[in-house]
Amino acid sequence: MGSTEPLSWEQAYKKGIMLTSQMSLKQKVGIMTGNGDFKGPCIGNTGAVKNMFPNLCMQDGPVAVRGTTGITVGVSGINTAASFDKKAIRQRGMYLGEEFRGKGAHVYLGPDVNMVRTPFAGRNFETFGEDPYLSGVAGVETILGIQSQGVIAQVKHLIASEQETWRESYSSNVGDKALNEVYLWPFEEAINAGVGSIMCSYNKVNGTHACENKYILQDIIKGRLSFKGFITSDWRATHSTVDSANHGLDVNMPGPFGYGDQLVKSVMEGQVTEETINNMALRIVSTWYKFGQDKGYPDVNMNVVYPFKDQKVDVQGDHKQYVRSLGASSTVLLKNQNHTLPIRPNHINSLAIIGTDAGDSPSTENQFCDNLPCFTGTIAMGGGSGSANYPYIVSPLEGIKNRAGNSMEINHSGSDLNLLNAYLQAKKSDMAIVFSNIFTMEALDRNNLNLDRNGNLLIETVAKANENTVVVIHSPNAVLLPWIDHPNIKAVVWAGYPGQETGNSLADILFGDVNPSGRLPYTIAKRKEDYPIQISLTQKELDYTDGVFVGYRHFDHNKIAPLFEFGFGLSYTDFLYSNLTITRKTEDNTKDPMVKASLHLTNTGDIDGAEIVQAYIGFPEAAGEPPKVLRGFEKVFLKRNAMSMVHFTFDQRELLVWNTTENNWTLSRGVYALHIGASSFDIRQSSTFVI
Repeated sequence: MGSTEPLSWEQAYKKGIMLTSQMSLKQKVGIMTGNGDFKGPCIGNTGAVKNMFPNLCMQDGPVAVRGTTGITVGVSGINTAASFDKKAIRQRGMYLGEEFRGKGAHVYLGPDVNMVRTPFAGRNFETFGEDPYLSGVAGVETILGIQSQGVIAQVKHLIASEQETWRESYSSNVGDKALNEVYLWPFEEAINAGVGSIMCSYNKVNGTHACENKYILQDIIKGRLSFKGFITSDWRATHSTVDSANHGLDVNMPGPFGYGDQLVKSVMEGQVTEETINNMALRIVSTWYKFGQDKGYPDVNMNVVYPFKDQKVDVQGDHKQYVRSLGASSTVLLKNQNHTLPIRPNHINSLAIIGTDAGDSPSTENQFCDNLPCFTGTIAMGGGSGSANYPYIVSPLEGIKNRAGNSMEINHSGSDLNLLNAYLQAKKSDMAIVFSNIFTMEALDRNNLNLDRNGNLLIETVAKANENTVVVIHSPNAVLLPWIDHPNIKAVVWAGYPGQETGNSLADILFGDVNPSGRLPYTIAKRKEDYPIQISLTQKELDYTDGVFVGYRHFDHNKIAPLFEFGFGLSYTDFLYSNLTITRKTEDNTKDPMVKASLHLTNTGDIDGAEIVQAYIGFPEAAGEPPKVLRGFEKVFLKRNAMSMVHFTFDQRELLVWNTTENNWTLSRGVYALHIGASSFDIRQSSTFVI
């Protein structure tokens, strides 16, 4: 995968000024107004200016190029985060950018950096989890990968869009401390990384629609954070003309609904100034210039849902290798008693594969299963605008059969409802692997935290029949696991939504070809009541009373023991943490790291593997922070018996907190704690430093 070197914003703006100065008012308004639903080859299509500026193609993402063939359907956002692997996340962004560019899409509608505030939320699969720091890192690496290919990333959904129910009318009422430290954090990181575009969300923020919210769009994003690109509305999230334009919106999607004509009229009547229109147009054109889309950019060639050009361009390349690799490295091993996994064919003569989720998904033949719940087959991605058309899907059954070869007998029961057959197949096998899942999609939140399609009863039935039971879950959300302590359930594998190579990725983990290193990007609680936030089905005022105590921070602060904590994941080997040292700078007025830390990491087992070393900061009590917050992580691969030094640096950015009195970031004085560990609860080394 190659890369393109973007212009600086200063260079892009100079070119943008020259071009927009030649446009009429109507032409400027045209490039900031969508052509309407299904009025072009892409999900979103702006107006063009003949011989000057093209129709911009804005296309879903975030998992793949939506609405076309010849593409790669990779791992979901939540799996991407579960890898905790910066290099792999960047690589994913690069191949996605290559595919979007190859299809002629100018704007990749992603990444989604909203928080997993509740496990009931239907769109969690698109996100990077419950922690703002993790979301910020994953968002930045994705953006850098996408934009290295000359494609504009559009980070979304700004802001506090953590519920789908009533999403176009509810108000997220968020205090400034939580707004800045949690919900804005990944957007600020994206802006610092040079993201080209931002999508504002459906909901209101503190009583005002996000896409006309002056405080968010104008004061913070374009003001304090100096964002240079353009802001686009989510589809039909524009609720005004004058207020939207005056308060920071640049592009209305999907249009038109009279928006363009009304905007021109508003200028003529003096409600919107020409200076405002000029700035909106300049941001759009300059971003197009910045990423080199004015020279040699491919024509749009979508060819399935929107058959305007039937070029059938295949952009897959060798990208399936990245999907398979990331699918494996994002798989989380939750339980593994008696070293049940990896499977050793010389010890296992027969293997039962149980459950509908192990088999083929009809969405390989029926595209509507990408957008609606499917009641048979495996689930490897979410539905709605975050879905795409599989070029193929390797089911878990197929992946396991291919890996096992002729080394063992495979017994299969493909029904979740035929419990007798599941019992009999499991009973006659040396090991039983039982599959279950949940299906989630855009616009629909969940009303419970149970597995779909009789999942819990199926798992318990198989466990009664076989004392060597392995459970595999395909879910982007936390679910209740009432069977977790069953003595016959020896291993639990959390596979998430791994994409088209799902079966191969899983087989790589089950047979030990890849040592699991995935970590949970959210908390799995023991009880539904342990989660502070449910979905509101009636209230349209969503008060973010949890403040900065989101996810594991809530459990930590309230001393609630989770079932599996944020950052948790097992390996087939063991790691020893030792010799933590901290170096503190005395000068605060430099750009150098304020704090440096290092420690020894040793693979004490007999298998090569990777560890996710996590760094958490505990702030002085007066800062009003959770007991600890993630501020660094490194994936470290070690051969057996090998040792390596692991280094962390903490700039002011990682040590500042939002001061509501001063309305700014401030550095608290006092004693800080540094906790290094294998998860948010499994701390292996701790020390302190003073600022």
